Amino acid sequence: MERQEALALLDTKNISWQERYHASMIFTLRCKVLDRPGMLGKLITAIGQAGAHVGTISVVGLDSQHKLRDITIFCRDEEHLQDILETANHCEGIEVIDSKDDVLEIHRRGTVQLVSRVPITNLTDLRMLYTPGVASVCHRIIDDPRAAWEMTGLCDRVAIVTNGTAVLGLGNIGVLASLPVMEGKAAIFAEFAGISAFPVLIDSEDVDTIVETVVHIASGFGAIQLEDISAPACFEIEEKLRNALDIPVVHDDQHGTATVTLAALINALKKVDKKPEDCSAIILGAGAAGHAIALILKEFGIGDIVVYDSVGPLYRGRTERMNPYKLKLAQITNNKNQKCNLAEGFKDKDIFIGVAQPDLVSREMIKSMAEKPIVFPLSNPVGEISVEDAISAGAEIVADGRTINNALAYPGLFRGALDGRAKQITNQMLLAAAKTLAQLAPERSLLPNMLDRKVHKTVAAAVEKLA
Repeated sequence: MERQEALALLDTKNISWQERYHASMIFTLRCKVLDRPGMLGKLITAIGQAGAHVGTISVVGLDSQHKLRDITIFCRDEEHLQDILETANHCEGIEVIDSKDDVLEIHRRGTVQLVSRVPITNLTDLRMLYTPGVASVCHRIIDDPRAAWEMTGLCDRVAIVTNGTAVLGLGNIGVLASLPVMEGKAAIFAEFAGISAFPVLIDSEDVDTIVETVVHIASGFGAIQLEDISAPACFEIEEKLRNALDIPVVHDDQHGTATVTLAALINALKKVDKKPEDCSAIILGAGAAGHAIALILKEFGIGDIVVYDSVGPLYRGRTERMNPYKLKLAQITNNKNQKCNLAEGFKDKDIFIGVAQPDLVSREMIKSMAEKPIVFPLSNPVGEISVEDAISAGAEIVADGRTINNALAYPGLFRGALDGRAKQITNQMLLAAAKTLAQLAPERSLLPNMLDRKVHKTVAAAVEKLA
């Protein structure tokens, strides 16, 4: 496959500006610009010289000599913004009078809210919705607790449970700072699956406290999504909750990520014309995501998988910095029980998947891989190796964490499990979701468009069949 074609696999019809420009921050600058020919061009040139990309430009006001323009810019961080402001303000006839963080504005007052499904337009509506009419619904549930599934919102309700110890790209930031992330997840649930999801913040790192809290509130939910809980506690929490509850419990950082990764890999293998059983994979990162990816690749039939953590490869007999979950992986992966360092571990591997830390992989490591290697550096916001470096080093197909996003999986997974009244989300459901996502991808893409509602409905239908 030509390098140009490999790059094309990274594009989607709805790629975001943040992805295109590798910019995490969006600001709107309000600029006072002298109303003379060439002044707007002068301003845009100054912004470009500061290394920023420009989005929309609009006129919002004018006076006898100036136009007020709002200009959207994309930048890396606050320091980059200050460089842009300084450069623009040095231009004669131009003054930046205000800057607004567009991301903060979107999140102001939160990104989700509870609204009534039933309109209340008169007193009769109120009496039916609440007292005294609601008593008949309560009596029905008293007589048959199973009726609560249809007579309340349990069938559409998910708890997003976190303790804020492993927030993507931010680490252990605590529960309150993690709330915007949980609200964002809830918004995605609502938009793409019609699910009412509620953030549940548990301010504790004690496994039993978290488990006990969730067990006590679980009666009000149809499923539990564990989110941004650090390893290895997340494994124990999920296991204990699955044993204690008769509703689905899924740690999205594990199983959502693994599902979408497998979907992308299915299509990548087709494009390089390799069979799963003939392939070897190296996974960098043995935390929540790495653990689940290794298991689902094993289930899918990848020939050999070697998982590396900060110490080295997981192998049978290793004792340093091991836990029960790493010991389990060591027993079912690493067929040759290799104990070499990371650079040696890359040699002749067909697949690399990174879920560890930025910039841990070199171009030389990619060059040492097998013919037509598949490279997925998934750490966010910066991968283990950049897409450009991986391609220049000879990778046939590359996709990073912006392309392989677990938001493609979890809305359909939970919708299907709820509609099928599943007691748990099984490995077979995860595989079905992954294969469905792979089938829905356009010809020149690894994955379908996350904004396509039909994608989530189709995934939900595939999961419901197995429920």
